[in-house]
Amino acid sequence: MDLDVYHEFYPDWRVDQQKAVEKVCAAADTKVWVAIDSGSTVGFVAVKLHSESKLGEIYMIAVDPDYQRRGIGTALAEFALDWMKVAGMSVAMVETGGDPGHAPARYTYEKLGFRMLPVARYFKKL
Repeated sequence: MDLDVYHEFYPDWRVDQQKAVEKVCAAADTKVWVAIDSGSTVGFVAVKLHSESKLGEIYMIAVDPDYQRRGIGTALAEFALDWMKVAGMSVAMVETGGDPGHAPARYTYEKLGFRMLPVARYFKKL
């Protein structure tokens, strides 16, 4: 995404990300589980169920950068997938960025059997 467009959407990405996490954790239609190590939260996964379409959505998943590449994200995603299946969902979905910073997330999802739906979405700063 063009840097000017990105800054229009996220003038301060840290503040925006904090608000997004707080909102998803407080949403009544979302289940959230955390990964804890030595009493500290090191990651979490948030799941929404779309019962009418039997679609389970990993709505948000994150792992503390100091704990990445230890299998925590994979374990959280596997837990979420198992929970979705028990809840009666027949399809799972997750979205992530196509930028290099999200490459580890894409690798994890593909390793778990997710397949990408190619979508072209264009933006232009006005």
